[in-house]
Amino acid sequence: MKKLTRNLIFALTGLIAAGILYYIYLPAINIHSANFWFFIMGLIVVCMAVYAFRRVGKQLVIREEGLPHLSIDFKEVKGLKYLLFLLLLVFAVYLIGSILSSPIVNAKKYQQLLTIEERNFTDDIKEVDYNTIPLLDKNSAALLGNRKMGSLVDMVSQFEVSSDYTQINYQGKPVRVTPLVYANPVKWLTNQKNGIPAYILIDMASQNTECVKLSDGIKYSKSEYFNRYLYRHLRFRYPTYIFDDQLFFEIDEEGTPYWVCPVKKFNIGLFGGQTVGRVVLCNAVTGECVDYDVKDVPQWVDKVYSAELLTQLYDYSGILKHGYFNSILGQKDCLQSTNGYNYIALDDDVWVYSGVTSVSGDQSNVGFVLMNQRTMETRFYKVEGAIEDSAMSSAEGQVQNLGYVATFPLLLNIADEPTYFMALKDASGLVKKYAMVNVQKYQWVAIGDTIQECEKNYNELLSTNGIVSQNADALKTASGTITAIAPIVLEGTTHYYICLDNTEDMFDADMSLEELVGIIRYKEGDRITISYTEGYGLHHVKAFSG
Repeated sequence: MKKLTRNLIFALTGLIAAGILYYIYLPAINIHSANFWFFIMGLIVVCMAVYAFRRVGKQLVIREEGLPHLSIDFKEVKGLKYLLFLLLLVFAVYLIGSILSSPIVNAKKYQQLLTIEERNFTDDIKEVDYNTIPLLDKNSAALLGNRKMGSLVDMVSQFEVSSDYTQINYQGKPVRVTPLVYANPVKWLTNQKNGIPAYILIDMASQNTECVKLSDGIKYSKSEYFNRYLYRHLRFRYPTYIFDDQLFFEIDEEGTPYWVCPVKKFNIGLFGGQTVGRVVLCNAVTGECVDYDVKDVPQWVDKVYSAELLTQLYDYSGILKHGYFNSILGQKDCLQSTNGYNYIALDDDVWVYSGVTSVSGDQSNVGFVLMNQRTMETRFYKVEGAIEDSAMSSAEGQVQNLGYVATFPLLLNIADEPTYFMALKDASGLVKKYAMVNVQKYQWVAIGDTIQECEKNYNELLSTNGIVSQNADALKTASGTITAIAPIVLEGTTHYYICLDNTEDMFDADMSLEELVGIIRYKEGDRITISYTEGYGLHHVKAFSG
């Protein structure tokens, strides 16, 4: 009877230990998960410890020095060697599986994980619309988010802003969204009943920052504890799914917050060739989960593949063309992404942009790549020029007396010229100027205090070097009655700003251009026809008639 009781206690202790470990570490019950194998090994070690504690006879031997000594007779531990053998067996399976899944023996399979289509730059990347490009990087967005949070006196003492700042397309605009988080465990205890009351929404073009309050709070997030902790909530519903380390906070077109949870798919052996096979959308308010095949993800979802995963897949494709050992030794035809990336809004999706350079570490690109974060579609554009670091240094050189630092650039099409566009920030992280650098001739740099001024200076620079947009002569026209006309002096030059009754657009007539001086004779109520080119915020008047 005593032996049966001891065995029951032993089994119960093992189950409790397994339950605690599972609740804390949340491994997927899946042979493709490395954490699953570590979990099994951890359980075996716990069982060995419990078994040894139960079976080993302890003898207290008093040495001549008077110090206690624990003597263990391992001959009495009959089952310990079987547990040790099982532990070694599990570790051997894990080790062999890791080797057989690695690029060393599967270089060709890794190289073919990503399908790359070569495209034409000017066909895909249209001339820039500054209302739809993100002007802020993540760090600048974080400054705006923290500043906004500081103004919310009813929340700032209880919550902080998460560092997520996911970039998405929302209602046709590039924005970054991030939830609030509990300031500390005590604040969680006093607020968890109602959940997190809001999220931050930042328009990346206009820099407008909004705190969107929710009627029902966010109750499932990374800052929760116990069963509402997002990873635990997902694990209990999908025990075999291997969720990606990055779960993305997004909002749908109605502003409802969701967690986009990619599920890893391993295409090579046990642990190799990671892509995404499924996606779980978790409503951040209700916790409701919907499981999708990766091909069926709703259109509003922008983040399925992380930028890090996509660049890694591209590097496999570029580096392993001639096998693994060539990538280490000869490095023939080996290409890789540059040491940074940014995001471009295209076709209502978010694409990761990165330059492509050789592994030799030279300062030139052979082209650049766009990778769709929802579909994994990858496009390569053969455009030779400077790498992003060189363009950033070139822009910083123009303002070296001010000590401004360039952000990682965006790639734009200006006058059918691939152009790096970047912000220049001061030591406190505030954007002070903007810069445009020609990709192929990175010594061509234009600086401006505003985007409009930067664009104007860059177009003048291109024109000086004999480059004119194919659309330069394709002027648009607008006719209507003047509802407002006012002179404004910009940098010593008078401009007339004009509003018409049938459009919300505003037109800028530069009085330094002799052909436009006559516009000052017009007043409110006069009818006018304007020929113009589109610009950021303002359209530039090229000609007019009454």
